[in-house]
Amino acid sequence: MPDSSRKAPELTAAQRAVLRIVQDTLPDSERPFAAIAEIAGISEDEALNLLRGLKDEGRIRRFGATLRHQRAGYRFNAMAAWRADDAEADRLAAVMTARPEVSHCYKRKTYPEWPYNLYAMIHGKSREQCLTVVEELKAATGLTDCLVLFSVQELKKTSMAYF
Repeated sequence: MPDSSRKAPELTAAQRAVLRIVQDTLPDSERPFAAIAEIAGISEDEALNLLRGLKDEGRIRRFGATLRHQRAGYRFNAMAAWRADDAEADRLAAVMTARPEVSHCYKRKTYPEWPYNLYAMIHGKSREQCLTVVEELKAATGLTDCLVLFSVQELKKTSMAYF
């Protein structure tokens, strides 16, 4: 049972300022951490160290950019569900995520009626481009059992809100 008498350490003003910025849309910049630092009134190194420290302490799990793939010209998404050996999943995921068209990859539990355990989200400018990436991933990984699910509608895409 969690100890409710222990209070989480308070955030500093700089931590609160940086977290407010990174929970929203990140600055569109070649150096987004410099832009974050400028908005927060600290140096770029301070911003980077602050975020690393919050992550290392477990106070945040992660943060990242949300790709608005449609705005970037990638109008098609395909979730490729693969049947992979569990012992090889990490290595195979590394091969898949090395592709710029793959935004994320997940390992999930299988079920008797659903044997797929490795999922890669592929973005492309056409349906054919997504399918070409799937074929190239088959060749690169040696996996052959794959089901490709194309997105019909995006229902939700939001960033983490800390406060």
